[in-house]
Amino acid sequence: MPKEFQFQVSPQVAASEDLLAQQVAKFCKITPEEILKVVVLKRSFDARQKAVKVNVKGIVYLIGEDYIPAKIELPDYPNVANRQEVIVVGAGPAGLFAALQLIELGLKPIVLERGKEVRGRRRDLKAINVDGIVNEDSNYCFGEGGAGTYSDGKLYTRSKKRGDIDRILELFVGFGATPDIMVDAHPHIGTNKLPKIIQDIREQIIACGGEVLFETRVTDFVVKNSEMQGVVLQNGNIISANKVILATGHSARDIFELLHKKNIYIEAKPFALGVRAEHPQELIDRIQYSCDYRGEFLPPAPYSVVKQVNGRGMYSFCMCPGGVIAPCATSPGEVVTNGWSPSKRDQPTANSGIVVELKLEDFKPYQKFGPLAGMEFQKAIEQKAWHLAGETQKVPAQRMVDFTQNKISQNIPKTSYVPGTTSIEMGEVFPGFLSQIMRQGFVEFGKSMKGYMTNEAILHAPESRTSSPVRIPRDSFSLEHLQIKGLYPCGEGAGYAGGIISAAIDGEKCALKVAESLNLK
Repeated sequence: MPKEFQFQVSPQVAASEDLLAQQVAKFCKITPEEILKVVVLKRSFDARQKAVKVNVKGIVYLIGEDYIPAKIELPDYPNVANRQEVIVVGAGPAGLFAALQLIELGLKPIVLERGKEVRGRRRDLKAINVDGIVNEDSNYCFGEGGAGTYSDGKLYTRSKKRGDIDRILELFVGFGATPDIMVDAHPHIGTNKLPKIIQDIREQIIACGGEVLFETRVTDFVVKNSEMQGVVLQNGNIISANKVILATGHSARDIFELLHKKNIYIEAKPFALGVRAEHPQELIDRIQYSCDYRGEFLPPAPYSVVKQVNGRGMYSFCMCPGGVIAPCATSPGEVVTNGWSPSKRDQPTANSGIVVELKLEDFKPYQKFGPLAGMEFQKAIEQKAWHLAGETQKVPAQRMVDFTQNKISQNIPKTSYVPGTTSIEMGEVFPGFLSQIMRQGFVEFGKSMKGYMTNEAILHAPESRTSSPVRIPRDSFSLEHLQIKGLYPCGEGAGYAGGIISAAIDGEKCALKVAESLNLK
């Protein structure tokens, strides 16, 4: 009978099948020659002690036992070309996984994406990076695959209650992701590899009779007697359907404005906002691994820090080891930062959003905008940063220690942010209360991570698109909008997810509820 094992080993042992087999044999009190196969189920790094260890959990099969390699296969998707149609607005993870689930349930998805297909987006990303030109429909936030495609591809969620995480990971593997994502505690595909996977998902949807339409922006909803009837496109065409999954992402401000204009109920939602901090990766490695040189068996070190400052949480967000900072504006006249890492995480710098939780009371100066107050607060900071940095895609920047001391940095070294930086006293970008919390917070961070508080670290502003500033309320059971029957607010943009995995899970949930309402499940 296969034996289970769980222990800690050195990174070198974890990286070698032979050395790991020897350790398993010792743990199970058998000889290495008796082992047929060692299967690792879970793997995570533990850097709490001076010597970094790897937690390994798995199963060992002995000679003579039946070992059948696990093979992850995609569901047997039916052809739905002539089935009932469901509109899915947005081709991010929520929309794409909703579409796949709809097909599995025998419904035809019509996916409407305002941006371009995944490869076509690259020209527009080059334009914003090199020329400072923002395409409002095709950028780091909008386009096939959504914000996660070209901004990192992290595949973990803090909430284990959202749904079946392993199912989503298995689907990613089925579409070409490395099986390692099923094993690693913090799975990551990488911005360089995710586009091909997204493209294969789209091709599967089309092969099954679904539709995926790019550069197709929804500009209005057709509602009759508080029931969805369809959507209006920017060219004036109407696509009719009485089921609409709204999965537009956290930056679709025009959709929030449309809902508000049509008196379709939405509400302001607290979110977090701050800066993106960049350190040399070697420095983070030294801090996290307590060594001068990381070596070949340890990955570039991540970090996670949370502090309470003046009654508010200040924390690291979307930390990118061996990564770069990217320009993520979605309209001219604003600057926004985000971070990403390639699959090898081999860039010389590490960056992380460092953000402060906001409260609804912070949006009082914008209360005339009603439920859009938080969005206007967010927008005002992004526009101010754009103005202060020179009205290009350069961003305000400051050395970390200088920021805590209210000193303008005399020089800013070249950072991974391609459009460039402008030396600014960051307090000019943010409201006073927010600047003060961040100044105190960085000092506290430095106490927890010796060496983190340094002028080698460069702050870029703002990191403002952490989550949606709006929630589109829905019934907790049917997942339909509280007011409009047949409208299913979904994913990050509606306020029900916070990353690729949770958005994908929410997309599947909404698709299941659509099928239930049609008595198909």
